[in-house]
Amino acid sequence: MYALVIVLNATEYLDDILARFLDIGLKGATVLESQGMASCIVNHEIRSVPLFSYFKSLFDSSGPYNKTIFTVIESKELVELAINSVNEVMSDYPSEHSGLMFTVPIADIYSLGKI
Repeated sequence: MYALVIVLNATEYLDDILARFLDIGLKGATVLESQGMASCIVNHEIRSVPLFSYFKSLFDSSGPYNKTIFTVIESKELVELAINSVNEVMSDYPSEHSGLMFTVPIADIYSLGKI
């Protein structure tokens, strides 16, 4: 099993990514509101430090928040389908700053609550 995590800066692609997940057979994912460190620094009182003013110029045109999507996938084949699907959805995005994704192997999963 694997966890697929996507930090999506280009949030306008969220619905398309989730729709593609359904198309390939992924039944569930969790979507969280998130904020990157540079965006957090830029939007708080640390702006007087010269390095942070550089970050400010990078992030002025984008929103401060992104979406973090994570899902647990049972097979390596389905992970590859999911990754390819996300890459296809994002292929027309004009910037390399659209986000990132990674996988993490999962050893065990435990249900919470009554068994």
